[in-house]
Amino acid sequence: MKSNKTQSSFNIGNYIKEESLGGFILIFATLVAMIWANSGFYESYNYLWNELKLGVSLGDNELKKTLHHWINDGLMAIFFFMIGLEIKREVLAGELSSVKKASLPIAAAIGGMAVPAFFYLIVNYNNPQHLNGWGIPMATDIAFALGMMSLLGKKVPTNLKVFLTALAIADDLGAILVIAIFYTDSINTGELINAAFFLVVLIAANRIGIRRTAFYAIVGFVGVWLSFLYSGIHATIAGVLIALTIPVRTKISEDKYIDNLCVLLNKFENAKPNNKSLLTQKQAHLISDIEKLSDSAHTPLQKLEHALHPITSFLILPLFALSNAGVRIEGNILDLLFHPIAIGIMLGLILGKSIGISLFSKLMVSTKISTLPEGVTWRHIYGASLFAGIGFTMSIFIANLAFIPDEFIEIAKVGIFVASFISAVSGMILLSGPYGKKSQ
Repeated sequence: MKSNKTQSSFNIGNYIKEESLGGFILIFATLVAMIWANSGFYESYNYLWNELKLGVSLGDNELKKTLHHWINDGLMAIFFFMIGLEIKREVLAGELSSVKKASLPIAAAIGGMAVPAFFYLIVNYNNPQHLNGWGIPMATDIAFALGMMSLLGKKVPTNLKVFLTALAIADDLGAILVIAIFYTDSINTGELINAAFFLVVLIAANRIGIRRTAFYAIVGFVGVWLSFLYSGIHATIAGVLIALTIPVRTKISEDKYIDNLCVLLNKFENAKPNNKSLLTQKQAHLISDIEKLSDSAHTPLQKLEHALHPITSFLILPLFALSNAGVRIEGNILDLLFHPIAIGIMLGLILGKSIGISLFSKLMVSTKISTLPEGVTWRHIYGASLFAGIGFTMSIFIANLAFIPDEFIEIAKVGIFVASFISAVSGMILLSGPYGKKSQ
């Protein structure tokens, strides 16, 4: 009963629409950043994001970072918190909740991570300075991908969007593990012990039934996030770990909720109206009781996810794009595109993603471990695998962690932009072809 309730209260249609609109806003923010960085106002762009420092000072202790740093380590931790909530929901009651459901998107995600990384390493195997970028083409930007897919309207079955969403969530989990394990230079053990202590506090709070999100926010920020910020492990990982401690149990059962709701509705129906536009005091109290009852029937995880999703889609990710996508093109663009780093990323995202996802999906279906979603053809899978090559947000994020020289980061971003554009156009062409409406 509990898992069904969790699943039914999550509207995949609204989720996809929100991600699609967020994808269009991301595109706009990216164009603004690129035009701004390559205009006569580049100095203002560089100063705002990379030189201006904001923060607090308490005596000799100071916590001041650039705006770019606050976005990447602070706001993006909220984004990763959202990813953690999505992963937990999908594992408990979504497309990753059973072996049969999860096997296809998880296998596709593994192929979509392993093959691109392999392509990158093949291109850059003889240059040790470039090797650290192998994780860049592993990522999929779900907002961009769904945004592009939504342009095709009814040519794309809903089940294909659900498949791509589940794949991207599994892909995000892989990216999180890669960041935590491979893109951490030095570790402060003391800070990690502090973080572990506060995580245990959050887990214990969940077990004893504390449901107030403010408690998890305060302990999570002050205890876990700040400890990770100084630990050497990227602070965004804290967001995922905090999300996994958020309660998924309702305060009252579904049956009790229905019974109590019926009682309150009957009382409201029998309450004498005052024949005016305003409610009577009794009616107002009954509505308040219904709101409290409904709040008890919600899970904290779903309430948080519902509240934060618009913030991440319409504010955090566009800000990330605005502060990170401003690549100033200096010199010959062809020199940047034919640099081994850019070539490795482009091959990984364009070919590696499509080959890896398609090949692993074929393997799962041919061995009868998985089946294609209803209404989805192999042409749809090939198209989705091309859209998965839109790396953008996560790829840029990993590029910032992978390279220290700014020159390499800029080259990587050029490769990401070009690969994401080609992947998007290729996916659009394939899915809008004469067979795009098949199985609708």
